[in-house]
Amino acid sequence: MKKHLLILLLAFLTASAATAQQQPLPEDAVRPDWEGQIPQIVFPDTALVTLYEKTWEIAAGRVRRGPEGLPASPYLDENCYEDQIWIWDTCFMTLFSKYCPTAFPGKESLLNCYVPIHENRATPLRIHLRDNPPLFAWVESEYYRFTGDRAQAEMVTQQKKYLQKHFDWFNTIPKGEINTLVSPEYNPIHRDVVRDGSGRIVGYTWSGRASGMDNTVRGRDCGGYDSILWVDAICQQALAALSISRLARDLGDEAEAACWQTRYDSIKQTVNELYWDERDGFYYDISVRTHEPCRVKTPASFWAMLAEIPSKEQAARMVRYVETEKGFGGRFPWNSLSRDDPDYDAATGEYWRGGVWLPIAYMGTKALERYGYTALADTLAARVVRQQLRTYLDYAPHTVWETYSPSGNAPSTEYGKRVRPDFCGWSALGPISLCIENVLGFRKVDATRHKLTWDLNKRNGTHGIRRFRFAGIEADIIYNAATDRIEISTDRSFTLEVNGHEMKVKKGNRTYKVLAK
Repeated sequence: MKKHLLILLLAFLTASAATAQQQPLPEDAVRPDWEGQIPQIVFPDTALVTLYEKTWEIAAGRVRRGPEGLPASPYLDENCYEDQIWIWDTCFMTLFSKYCPTAFPGKESLLNCYVPIHENRATPLRIHLRDNPPLFAWVESEYYRFTGDRAQAEMVTQQKKYLQKHFDWFNTIPKGEINTLVSPEYNPIHRDVVRDGSGRIVGYTWSGRASGMDNTVRGRDCGGYDSILWVDAICQQALAALSISRLARDLGDEAEAACWQTRYDSIKQTVNELYWDERDGFYYDISVRTHEPCRVKTPASFWAMLAEIPSKEQAARMVRYVETEKGFGGRFPWNSLSRDDPDYDAATGEYWRGGVWLPIAYMGTKALERYGYTALADTLAARVVRQQLRTYLDYAPHTVWETYSPSGNAPSTEYGKRVRPDFCGWSALGPISLCIENVLGFRKVDATRHKLTWDLNKRNGTHGIRRFRFAGIEADIIYNAATDRIEISTDRSFTLEVNGHEMKVKKGNRTYKVLAK
């Protein structure tokens, strides 16, 4: 026990020391030729363009050549522990690296998690917390929708079946299990599975660190972490089942799709039966013993919306909490603890007691979009990106931070110390993904149909994107405010939906009229 405590203390001190200054590039950084490969954004605010490019530059410094024996090398490193990797960091990094997969190995990095866990193979990098949020299926589905990379989708769903295996693994791996081939011995499995009398899984106990929300106060009023069933855990499993079903259908396997749709439907019913609180109009963690709600509001509940669990009426009630500053809205939205909670830290957010985290902001944005709240999603996303921009411009060192204050243009804190700088890492989701998808409005790609959806906002002036690669296509797509026309140069034909109107874009250089909404 003393040895384990000493290891934990040394890890904490190492991580804390890293917050003091910007980090030098690791010796094994690959330094890819990213400048000539990333999409180029066009936007009147040149400072935002500068932050966008700086974010890619920082992320390029985290492309690393792994030790011999690593399943995927180079890989994306989250800029936390040098000898370990994280599941949900890697998943979220895949969601911005898809915009430049030739220089940023996002999908490849996932192998460094799949192989150790599901082939029980020792690798040079340990997984910090194996029971991190089970997001692989969602991320693989999003990656396939954007790129149309059928080989990757077939590998993870049909050949290796990593996605199905991980869903079942999360349901069966025993709490307390230690596997030193895969993970450090001081990181046992924290997640436990809770079933009812019929054997149905009704939820999971977890921990702050394993869930990713390290110092969250969830469980405060119900007896602690092991006394609650975590709403995000069961909703993430629902999202995984739904994503596997849709991927299987895209690949033509109707039997597999139907099987996973049935599993999804069962989980959805359980969540609505047990986790929905009619009084507050919110999905809460619930007591293991009584199934009564533990009324600590965090954005983790929006995983239910991303998993398409609420009805339209339930979703509308959830949305109210991001429309008000006392909840998760306001000038600095997607705070990790509701502002009306007694443990909310108004000064800095103190990590997960209010801090604004980009993975949560991204998840929440996509959850709103799934129910048609696109204007609200764009407004909140723009505020998050603007906070990152103002912090980059006004706060030294001028960089991208691990998490942000919920009340100002500044980083958050962890145990009173400033959080990690140069965190690209998942914080790149703001200046890259939210910028492209919600500020510029390139909201959705359906690679199977070679279709791009653009919610064009003329108030942005001349704006767009060059060298945009999606679904095997490379295109420049610019709205010219002076001519009120869309100028497109593309190497392949595709369908472009602009503000609800579809147009067939032909190969070559052409201009198109913008139709009224």
